[in-house]
Amino acid sequence: MSAQPINVEDCVRQSLQRYFADLDGEQPDGMYDMLVHLVEKPLLEVVMQQAQNNQSRAAEWLGLNRNTLRKKLQQHEML
Repeated sequence: MSAQPINVEDCVRQSLQRYFADLDGEQPDGMYDMLVHLVEKPLLEVVMQQAQNNQSRAAEWLGLNRNTLRKKLQQHEML
């Protein structure tokens, strides 16, 4: 019998639990920005690939202004 695929929410939850375990009692810092940055890059990579690098189409799919998408692509060194 094959294992059920893990959904994104469960994957994030498990990763965060491992992150806290790896901290071994140390206090986390800047978790929100860190997590958003880590999730945003693969999201942008996949959407841009599916949109065949058409920024206008990708921005529409993401519900972002094209200039906002361009800024995010630059932040992740994807341009």
